[in-house]
Order: sequence, then structure tokens, then C-alpha cells
Amino acid sequence: MVFAQSSPPNVITTRLTLDEYRAMEETNLERHEYRNGEIITMSGGSEAHSAIASNLLIYLGFLLRDTNFRLYNSDLRVWIPEYQCGTYTDLMVVNGEPEFNGVRNDEILNPILIVEVLSPSTEAYDRGDKFRKYRSLTSFCEYLLVSQTEPYIEQYHNLDRNSNDRWLWQVHSHLERVMVLHSLNVEIPLTEIYRRINF
Repeated sequence: MVFAQSSPPNVITTRLTLDEYRAMEETNLERHEYRNGEIITMSGGSEAHSAIASNLLIYLGFLLRDTNFRLYNSDLRVWIPEYQCGTYTDLMVVNGEPEFNGVRNDEILNPILIVEVLSPSTEAYDRGDKFRKYRSLTSFCEYLLVSQTEPYIEQYHNLDRNSNDRWLWQVHSHLERVMVLHSLNVEIPLTEIYRRINF
């Protein structure tokens, strides 16, 4: 194994083949991201991080239960073919049946909405390179970056599904606000996202 310098601080990187990576992920208790041969050990989340992700999962799960949308937690990877990247989101939604990467049943190709709860070690990556990689997925059209330290959410929505360069940016920073998720045609109050979170 070759250890490499990592971009986010406090993250360990290793190089493996894709087959070695997938075999490791099937049995490993830790989660790792695959970036074109580089394996990045992902750090664990805080209590607030976990609670916010759970709040979103519970509330959206209720809203979407009788729709064609499917909601997935952080156990399932997104595969990004253009970048040979397999990564875990905090939450993702697909419209209709999931499209899997070949014969894999643990790598999704067609998320329409992705949510990342920001952590100090991964925030720059979530905002930058990771978002750029997500945008290469033709199905992907909405992205939420959720702060765990204050009621603050950045929402990106693709205004033109035939193009990848017209993203609308909107900020939600007051608990009394209600956010419209355009890709799902639902509303979610910030109070539900931040339920029982103490700032």
C-alpha cells in the first residue's frame, strides 16, 4: 500500500485497485472514498451531524413515502464514472428505480438530490471538488450543504437540466424559514432539519 497526502486535514489516504477497494468496503467497519485509485479514510461525524442527517431522513421519508422517489442514507455509495470516484453522501434521493454501476448493488449512478452535512474536515471538499464531481452526473440537479454549527443551509438547484452551468444558489439562515426542494416538489421547514439541535 502506498500512503499519499490527503486534501482535507485529518484524513488518511491509501492507494488500492478498484477491486481491492470494493472488497475492503464490503467487510470494513470504516467508510472510505475511492478517488481514481486513491482511498481516503473518512472521519466519523459528531452527534449534531448524525442528528441533522437523521432529522432529514425521517422528515423526507415521511413526505416521499407515497411517491416515486427513493431516499437513501449514508450506507450506499454514489459512483461518479467521469472521475472514477465512489463516495458516500449523508443523504440522497433518486427518482424511480435506482441505476446501479454494472452488477454492483452498492453503487448508485442516478441521484437527483444530494445532501451533505458539513464537517470541519470535509467542508472545503464538499463545497469544491466533490460538488464538481457530482455535477458530472446527468441526473443530479439539487445539492444541500447543511451547517451543523448554526441554522444555515446553502441550496444549489440546476435551472437547466440540459446544461450543467446554470445553478441557482440560495441561502436559508432562519429557523422560521421553509425551504422548497425543487427536485422533489416538497417543502421542509428548517425547524424540522434542526429539531432538537442546540447551538
